[in-house]
Amino acid sequence: MKPDVVAAVRSAVAAIPAGQVAAYGEIGLAVGISPRQAGRAVSLLDGDVPWWRVVYADGVPATCHGGTAGALLEAEGVPFRDGRVMMAQVRSAAESGEGS
Repeated sequence: MKPDVVAAVRSAVAAIPAGQVAAYGEIGLAVGISPRQAGRAVSLLDGDVPWWRVVYADGVPATCHGGTAGALLEAEGVPFRDGRVMMAQVRSAAESGEGS
């Protein structure tokens, strides 16, 4: 994966506030890549960027980084129902286009 794409994903992910999430598709749209490419780039991010705040469109937490995303999101107060993030309550306005 090109370093500039990873850098763009890093910037988009870093902009997600604590307690909020964005879907892979939203990150991809913001950066101009597919959700799958966004997922690959997120898997390359290290702990200095809140990669755990990027989830699947259905609210399932990321499985990269040893599957620790769910616990990290819960620690930030992100609400879950049946193992999925309650997206309507915590979607990042910056990533969903609502705040732009």
